[in-house]
Amino acid sequence: MNATEWLQNLAPSPLWLLFFIAVISLAESLALIGLAVPGVVLITAAASLAGHYDLSIALVLLCAFLGAVIGDGLSFLFGHTQRERIPLLWPFRQHPEWLKRGTNFFERYGVLSVLIGRFVGPVRPIVPMVAGMMHMPRNLFIWSNLGSALLWAPAYLLPGYLLGKTWQQMLTMPPGSEGWLILLAVAVIALALTFSLLRHQLAREGWVYRQLAYSAQGSRWRRGPWSALRSPHPRGEFPLASLVLLFISMPALGGWTLWVLEQQGPLPMDLSLQGLIDGLTSPTLIQIAEWMAEAGDTLGVIALILPWTVWLIYRHQHAALFHLLGGLGGIALANTLFKHLAGRARPDVPDYLAGSFSYPSAHTSTAVVLYGLAAAFVAETLPSRYRALAYWAAIAICIPMALSRLIIGVHWFSDLVGGALLGLMTCALVRISYHGFATRPLDRPPWVALGLTTLALLAARIFWLPPV
Repeated sequence: MNATEWLQNLAPSPLWLLFFIAVISLAESLALIGLAVPGVVLITAAASLAGHYDLSIALVLLCAFLGAVIGDGLSFLFGHTQRERIPLLWPFRQHPEWLKRGTNFFERYGVLSVLIGRFVGPVRPIVPMVAGMMHMPRNLFIWSNLGSALLWAPAYLLPGYLLGKTWQQMLTMPPGSEGWLILLAVAVIALALTFSLLRHQLAREGWVYRQLAYSAQGSRWRRGPWSALRSPHPRGEFPLASLVLLFISMPALGGWTLWVLEQQGPLPMDLSLQGLIDGLTSPTLIQIAEWMAEAGDTLGVIALILPWTVWLIYRHQHAALFHLLGGLGGIALANTLFKHLAGRARPDVPDYLAGSFSYPSAHTSTAVVLYGLAAAFVAETLPSRYRALAYWAAIAICIPMALSRLIIGVHWFSDLVGGALLGLMTCALVRISYHGFATRPLDRPPWVALGLTTLALLAARIFWLPPV
């Protein structure tokens, strides 16, 4: 049984899929539960499967509509009957600002808050509960609930449904590539969500962090290491998430590298995915990939970091500057060593890459270090509720930067994985080191001025200078 058949056997039947769509729509709208459910990702995936199965779009929309209506209705009822207890419940006991945000939203938009709130991610599962707490008239809520669900269902499901219905017609996929593509998509989504959850849980406000702190109180053997991690420091708590990332990425890099080198050539996964990419390529896509390649080479990285380097020098943020430059220098040295030790041939070798080896992908590892460290530094200057956005933005940039190497044809997919693991390990080491050397928190930079300057320098590098 190949990977495609195995995944298709795991997929739910059409009736179960309709049930899952209703449950996802309901869960995303439920107070408390909806805060933890990645509803957009799940509903898009379910809708894509529905389109792939050629299920009736009317049934798909009806299930989503009913789930959304029931979810908002239960949240309204919960808020109406438990008004006094809600501020004392998790997670509002630890994050009262979440409840305040929903209350402010309701007070600002009034009757329209239920309609508008269904499309606004941070307050979507909170507004119906707040409406119940604020004793919104029941009939008025019912009509707002029905109207917003009628708009929400097609807006959120149709893109995924159409993608699932047409992707096989749009692509001529090589044998075996469908299973690898699905596994790749699932792996990327799962790793991104796991990283986001892990980073949050290992911060001071996270449940895992609180449990570790509680368990450390019971034994002097556990209390010693924990006290060292929590010792007074200008920048606060030790970056536990970076430490865990280091413990995961280091053995993963070693194991992956050994597996790649034992194959004496491209992996079956590499050949299947490269065949899929070759079927997708077009002149426009190749041009975009070449621009990304230039944005990730030496001159591109210089253009990206130059304005921020000047600003860090001006603000005397020497620890951040040295660690950023040290991380980039370290990853350049590590890439050179790994490439010569592996000696793996590239799928294609353009003139400007003559003599260069394939494993790991230097563009991928450099992008992970550059944007990963940038996200970590930016997150320090943001309120805690917005810090995850910086990391998601870094992930959204690194993934197409890495995949552009497949489109150009100068790397195998396994090279990208190795580069990503090497970059993550470097990020973790730099963040741990930075915690020990920083003497004061980072200042909030002038985002607009530095952002525009960076884009101008990057455009100049892409359109005026040759690749290096």
